[in-house]
Amino acid sequence: MARNDVVISVSELAELIDGTTPVTILDVRWRLDQPDGRADHDSGHIPGAVYVDLDSELSDHSVTGRGRHPLPSGDNLQAAARRWGVRTGVPVVVYDDWNRAGSARAWWVLGAAGISDVRVLDGGLEAWVAAGHDLVKGLEAPVEGDVVVAHSDLYSGALPTLTAEQVSDFAGVLVDARAPERYRGEVEPVDAVAGHIPGAGNAPSTATLDNGFFRDAAELRELFAGAGADGTAPVGVYCGSGVTAAVDLVALKIADVDASLFPGSWSQWSSDSENPVATG
Repeated sequence: MARNDVVISVSELAELIDGTTPVTILDVRWRLDQPDGRADHDSGHIPGAVYVDLDSELSDHSVTGRGRHPLPSGDNLQAAARRWGVRTGVPVVVYDDWNRAGSARAWWVLGAAGISDVRVLDGGLEAWVAAGHDLVKGLEAPVEGDVVVAHSDLYSGALPTLTAEQVSDFAGVLVDARAPERYRGEVEPVDAVAGHIPGAGNAPSTATLDNGFFRDAAELRELFAGAGADGTAPVGVYCGSGVTAAVDLVALKIADVDASLFPGSWSQWSSDSENPVATG
């Protein structure tokens, strides 16, 4: 897959905004220590961008047993996407201001819903500002969208996923997208148990980036090959709760390696005392 099928440059987005071709822009600012990015959005965002709340709109916390960020239902996502102004046949650009986590989550969730032509802003909001482009304040009021989500259950939607049971018997390569110290079990700031799924390799989501931009395809292939994911066997990716794993999935697309997401990730796996845990 070509890089520009997955990510969009600042200059290309600026041309779309200034041109006559419609585009929907979604601001998915989210950080582990500050999940609500609405105040940041209000204080300055890319012109036309609509704020998307990762915790309430790209997740469904009423779902139990599937980790800290369960996937939303197709019906709820369709209602949210229409509120954001997502329209059939209109490209969508998603961005964030923290390690591409929020935008990658939106890219994956929208893709799993069957919504095509969604790209991540390479470099994020920082790159937009560094290029000298303006920000606007306040909330946007988009025209109601008309997008139709074909998949009511995103766990069996348009993108491949793994259940905990499938992870237990996975014949391919598991990739852990968390920081190395969390993977090794030296620290665990969020979940009750430290460590990783036995047999998983480590390709931290932050290692896919260079100053906020995704590395080139050759570098990404080398990174994932180091974790055992060279494309010769099926690949499954997980993180803490299914958010930063999506950054690895964007990078794997750029590297032209197919992969599945374990949405519940470590938060689901480690909550079951019968699941084995590895450290080191």
